[in-house]
Amino acid sequence: MLSDEEEHKNREDRDRLRSIDSKLTALHRHRQELIGEMRRLSSEQKALYDRRQVPQAEVEQLYARHAELGRELTELRKARDAARTAAEQAVVAFRELRLTIGPAERVRPDQIRKEIQELELRQQTHALSLDDENALIARLRQRTHDLKDAEAHAQVALEHERQRKEAEARVAAARAEVERINAEFTKARAERDAMMGNVRAKLEAAGGLIADLRAKGRARADVMDQIDAVSREMHDLEREGRGLLAATRARQEEARRMVRAYAPRRGRTPEEALASVAEAQLNELLKRGKVTLGG
Repeated sequence: MLSDEEEHKNREDRDRLRSIDSKLTALHRHRQELIGEMRRLSSEQKALYDRRQVPQAEVEQLYARHAELGRELTELRKARDAARTAAEQAVVAFRELRLTIGPAERVRPDQIRKEIQELELRQQTHALSLDDENALIARLRQRTHDLKDAEAHAQVALEHERQRKEAEARVAAARAEVERINAEFTKARAERDAMMGNVRAKLEAAGGLIADLRAKGRARADVMDQIDAVSREMHDLEREGRGLLAATRARQEEARRMVRAYAPRRGRTPEEALASVAEAQLNELLKRGKVTLGG
């Protein structure tokens, strides 16, 4: 038998246990929802991480190509400087060659013959004054003399002409090489500058993904904190419930002990003894789980 105070305490404990059970059910449901949210955030984090790998690999490839272009530009700059030096040397050599060729050697015999023919034609077809005709005759004599000198130095002039053409060709080739290398240099530099823009774009894209990853990580950490808080609350409630059950069982056990202790002294009726035996058997069957209630 329980006292009125103990009965009241048992009712309060039962009400509290029902409240705890209801709250645990709600907390368990809420924790499962939080776990689902955490798994969703983890999946999104994984997807973002996989997406980040693509631009990161592209950036690494762009960086490698950027470094390669830098090395190419260095080599092209050296080659361009060497080509410019060669072109300057070719120009200097050409000018020195021209200085070694006399003015008479620069005029070809056919040019002198053509000029003589033009002078003779002018003499025959134009009415000239005495002074003009004397000047024309003097010019014809001079050019005739020059023609003889030019014919006498024809082989030397041809050799000098060949050397001059070769020198001009070397100058033209050197300048063309400078222009070619400069064009390659300009193209490589433009490609490197454009690639740097691509690198910035890829880095911005990767930075955006990293920002999203961090945001997802913070959200996931918040959800985990909530899960931990709910788990702690559930643990506290379960511990409180176990304490209440233990206290209730202790009171019931104490009541049974007291009944067993005082029952022989005051005697029991046959009906009470029979009820005590039946209750003991029922408790034993309940422990074994073999009792079902029904009609």
